[in-house]
Amino acid sequence: MRFTFAFVLTFFLSFISWAQSPAKVLKQAEKALGGIKALQAVHSISKTGRITRISDGVSGQYRYKSAQPNLLSTIYDVGGEEQEISFNGSSGWARDPRGNLFTLTAAPSIHLQAKAAFSNNLWLNYKADKSKIVSGGTAKVGTKTANILALTTAKGITIKLFFDASSGLLLREELPNGDSSETIDVDDYRDISGTKQAFFNRVTIDGQTYEIRFDEIKINRAIAKSEFDFPAPLGSPLPDIRALLNELQANEDRVEDLLDTYSYIQKIISREVDKNGVLQEKSSETYQLSFYKGYRIRRMIEKNGKPLSADDQAGEDKKAAKQAAEIEKKIAEKEKDPKSSDSSEEDRKISIAEMLRASRLLNPRRERFRSRDVIVFDFEPNPDFDYKNAKSMLKFFGKIAGVMWIDEQDKQVARIDAHLADSFNIGGGVLAKLKKGSSFTLDQDRINDEIWLPSVADINLSLRVLMVKGIDLNQVLRAYDYRKFTTEVKNAEVKDVAKP
Repeated sequence: MRFTFAFVLTFFLSFISWAQSPAKVLKQAEKALGGIKALQAVHSISKTGRITRISDGVSGQYRYKSAQPNLLSTIYDVGGEEQEISFNGSSGWARDPRGNLFTLTAAPSIHLQAKAAFSNNLWLNYKADKSKIVSGGTAKVGTKTANILALTTAKGITIKLFFDASSGLLLREELPNGDSSETIDVDDYRDISGTKQAFFNRVTIDGQTYEIRFDEIKINRAIAKSEFDFPAPLGSPLPDIRALLNELQANEDRVEDLLDTYSYIQKIISREVDKNGVLQEKSSETYQLSFYKGYRIRRMIEKNGKPLSADDQAGEDKKAAKQAAEIEKKIAEKEKDPKSSDSSEEDRKISIAEMLRASRLLNPRRERFRSRDVIVFDFEPNPDFDYKNAKSMLKFFGKIAGVMWIDEQDKQVARIDAHLADSFNIGGGVLAKLKKGSSFTLDQDRINDEIWLPSVADINLSLRVLMVKGIDLNQVLRAYDYRKFTTEVKNAEVKDVAKP
């Protein structure tokens, strides 16, 4: 018993002595890699070398390039089968050995964005990016003892970093990659432009291990942003994107009329990264939503996964009835004075096509999405847009970059993946400031072969209010149980008069 206790105590004390604080580990790593100033001066990296598949010894060429703030491209061939994976600042995309091109969505897209940001900035901006870094103890990487740090982004993506406890150099990265993970062991550090760069990578991904030996690494070579763009597609000509957006806008009245006949359930899940760097569900609220003459009626039915009490539900029902009565009053006032309108109504009527007037549209291509033919294109802020005389909502969308999927036949939006490319000031920055990097994703499903409606929205933003209070919002909105119905208002009550 004494021997066992002594062994455990010795192991524990040994662990404590090795497991250093994240700040100390990062400071040691920055010094080992050339110093903080030298690392901050790196704006682009390009690498060329040979890649070999360990299982059969087949090899080929490997090319890597990255450029700030978040551009990344890797091109490699193994046995003549070339593949390419890139993030161009708006969208992630891939090219398989058969030459098929496709835009990444869901987890592969989010993971690639996180990898692109880390490849360009390491951990240097993690506080400003609202990421968290926590200690993960120690581990052996080969024969070396490593201090483990877990960097978790604001979106909950965790990258594990293994630093040599002796030298401080980075030994290993573990990154999520879709449904699997990617492990990169690095070695053979050499001096390049005042920094230490690894000329050997051992990559394990999807059950295969590859060794990459770089012949050349260049720092701050001029790399055009177009080098990361989706390749120009071959085959049938693409429609004019502006003309497509005009059709989308002309179709919106019909879509609004259809939306006026649907009810659905919406669950709002609030999340936060805890002190251990784990993204946790904090709370949830579930609502029943319906639309009446273009206006939304919302009624809460659950909180934190549990039905409301009888009294709370009665209160929510009264609120819904009040909303319906206010809608009728607003419609009646407008019928008396057709010229009257309010700012909220005007904002509500801003279409996708109008929003994108402040954007530059790039890389149009045809793809399959939800078993449908879609037109996909990237968008980014247009420096020639007249922000001074634009509506506030257009000014906001003029700061956004991302990628959009449009059903070519239905002329409706199927998916949007976007992020704020620059900070957006509200009230000149005095009232609030939405910080650069805030992002949102909207996925829609085709319902009843007639309309695309939201299925999942992922919102992640950082807001500073009144120049003092900082608010971080991480929410997932899930919409489901779409049903066609109509509403009528009688005695301030909302009733379903027709259900399938």
